[in-house]
Amino acid sequence: MSSPAQFRSRESAPVRDSARTAAQYLTGSRAGFVQAREFTRRTLDAWSLEHRADDAVTVVTELAANAVLHALPHTSTDAFHVRLRLTLRRSHLVCAVTDPGDSLPVYPHTADALLEHGRGLHIIEALSEHWGWTRRSPVGKTVWAMLPTRLPS
Repeated sequence: MSSPAQFRSRESAPVRDSARTAAQYLTGSRAGFVQAREFTRRTLDAWSLEHRADDAVTVVTELAANAVLHALPHTSTDAFHVRLRLTLRRSHLVCAVTDPGDSLPVYPHTADALLEHGRGLHIIEALSEHWGWTRRSPVGKTVWAMLPTRLPS
């Protein structure tokens, strides 16, 4: 899949790896989050998955926010970027964000419903059928979520 060399590119244009895969590098700014949401909507429109767009946009936003908040501050942003990859499988849409951080996602176990932060993985878990992470070699990780592609009943 990805290698650290791929993160060194300053390219932010979408990359179509195949008819079933689309990827884009993101910046750690508000504009980067807007890019991620627009990219996700355009891609899902092209794949006739408009019915999954709201959930996918929410998941992508949370994945990207976690990567920017927890991974980029600990690396040189000149050397690494965050990469969003959408993959269409037979019955799932996989939303994956790769970042240069080595710390794994932490699922907060808090009873405080009024906290402003720490809900991202709860949201991802609620909207997806499966989610998880994969370590990258030599550095980094990919956090992913699988959303069903079937029409809601």
